[in-house]
Amino acid sequence: MELRHLRYFTAIVQWKGYRQASRHLYIAQPSISQAVADLEGELGIKLFAREGRVAKLTPEGQVFYEEALKTLAQAERSITTAQRAAKGEIGTLGIGFMGFTACLFLPDLIRKYKARHPGVAMRLVEDVPGGQDIAFDRGEIDIAFTRPLSADRRVHYDTRLLFSEPLVAALCKSRKIRAKRIRIADLAGERFIVFQRSSSPAVFDTIVRVCNDNGFSPRLQNELNNMNSVLATVEAGEGVAIIPASASNLRADNVSFFRLQPDDVRIDFVAAWQKREPSVPLKLFLQLLEEELPSIREKTLFR
Repeated sequence: MELRHLRYFTAIVQWKGYRQASRHLYIAQPSISQAVADLEGELGIKLFAREGRVAKLTPEGQVFYEEALKTLAQAERSITTAQRAAKGEIGTLGIGFMGFTACLFLPDLIRKYKARHPGVAMRLVEDVPGGQDIAFDRGEIDIAFTRPLSADRRVHYDTRLLFSEPLVAALCKSRKIRAKRIRIADLAGERFIVFQRSSSPAVFDTIVRVCNDNGFSPRLQNELNNMNSVLATVEAGEGVAIIPASASNLRADNVSFFRLQPDDVRIDFVAAWQKREPSVPLKLFLQLLEEELPSIREKTLFR
């Protein structure tokens, strides 16, 4: 049974006969007759009872007619839905992001995307880089705003560098430091509060390398899974932290932030998505991201 069988059958009913149905469908009458005969043979029932030139539905034919109309209507809805999805008018898009860094540009990006594609449902997942890896594996997100991927993941993902940011030192305000910059070497005797490596290997490894390059290994006091927790622990006087500059956007009333000396290390922030044919919503989002990249970089200048 094909949709054309149902279209021919319902046309006979609507136009009250084979001849009129043939005329409106621009299909030869024998073809319509054969299609109905095939349909009756497949169903094992008679759909029409002939009364002169009028094709009158049998009781079972009437039931089948009502169901055929529903099927054809659903088929039209399916076609329309598929066409709208192909245009990006509907669909879903999962976005993973690190809140304290992505907040510099992501709200504007989402607003502009929704203005262009209001029918796309967006699913936002805030998580650390390690958590975003898991969200990718579970199919929960299509794109992530994150730190550079590990070597084994880079094989399977495309990335776009959004910006690079410096590192800053975070110290409790009770230390009453007047300088605008802190020499990294002067932190050698401090206890360090760090973002745990499993959450963000790129950040952890960069911080350790910066300390090593300045003559010491950091004494790790606490390794935490949340940047708010890192700053809260610094605020409590439990140690110092070296963090990405974007984390200074978080509220921490009793923490002071200082640029480092030397200040020659930058850590990247990237967009990442899987290496496969992107869905239409993702493709449109990537196009918008490329358009907005100059603006994003302007917003994330760390002077």
